[in-house]
Amino acid sequence: MIVGIPKEIKPDEYRVALLPVGVEELVRHGHQVLIEAGAGLGSGLADHDYLRHGCEMVAGPEEVFARAELVVKVKEPQPSEWPWIRAGQTVFTYFHFAADRPLTEAMLHSGATAVAYETLSDDQGRLPLLTPMSEVAGRMSIQEGAKYLERPQMGRGILLGGVPGVAPANITILGGGVVGANAAKIAAGFNANVAILDIHMDRLRYLADVMPPNVDVLFSDRHTIRDQIERADLVIGAVLIPGAKAPHLIEQEDLKRMKPGSVLIDVAVDQGGCFATTRPTTHSKPTFIVHQVVHYCVTNMPGAVGRTSTFALCNVTLPWVLEIADRGLVGAAQALPPVARAVNLRAGHVHNRAVAETFGFDYEPRMSG
Repeated sequence: MIVGIPKEIKPDEYRVALLPVGVEELVRHGHQVLIEAGAGLGSGLADHDYLRHGCEMVAGPEEVFARAELVVKVKEPQPSEWPWIRAGQTVFTYFHFAADRPLTEAMLHSGATAVAYETLSDDQGRLPLLTPMSEVAGRMSIQEGAKYLERPQMGRGILLGGVPGVAPANITILGGGVVGANAAKIAAGFNANVAILDIHMDRLRYLADVMPPNVDVLFSDRHTIRDQIERADLVIGAVLIPGAKAPHLIEQEDLKRMKPGSVLIDVAVDQGGCFATTRPTTHSKPTFIVHQVVHYCVTNMPGAVGRTSTFALCNVTLPWVLEIADRGLVGAAQALPPVARAVNLRAGHVHNRAVAETFGFDYEPRMSG
């Protein structure tokens, strides 16, 4: 199979979808690998790192899309890439369709197969291709929150850990999954006062066992959320419903309850965001202010730490890339249920229930051969 790796073109995106070891493994399995020149530079990977393992370096993205049977990316195809995607081709990347109708319609119109990292789930419901980026984003959310609480960034002028005689920051984390747990660990390490909210009691019991004493675990309901945001200096939105649009847990009116200069970090922005006032931002222009509350809603947070993120992502994606390349998409989906669950769209049909329900499209539970 011909596997193509284009350079990521989303603003401030520095990851790449394949490491040089991935080239070596694919070539050993008898596949041809096309790499766009410069694709790895944002992660500190030079073209010669790839070339010496047997790839073919191509000048531009159009050739990658024109020749590749399997295109492997990090972020969803951008509008300039849509015309190059064709029927019979498989694109394997993060899509987050439920938050982007134009992208969904473009991929349906192309007739290509969209295999989404974020919906590849194992038999226990875990999301192995989303987990490492959720770990990065959760940890980064506290790092970014600390920065935007500084007064020059229009924050409250709060030091997360405080100092002797001055109280530390109050941090509220909405969602106790991978993002929320990682955010809580880092926030706790800063000696902040942390509250993590979730609706699943089993998860709360687990978090109560493993979190340090300065982390409170609370059941999430409207009253608890309102109470928490009134005292919070920093709020992290970390709610995930796989494949579906994130629920709004903080409405615009709720912002009036918050302290001026407090900060909202919406890690769920890729899935539409869990704050009503969320709108996508970039690393170049990461924040905006509504009702004196600083909003940070960058859609590719891990892209800023491209080297760490690329290695963390490729560690988990490469085995699945090899399976799809070796078996073909249909063969891999038939043999491996996680791959079948990751097929969101194929040949103009929607195979993910959450995406179909979000946009009112017909849902086809099984992928035909």
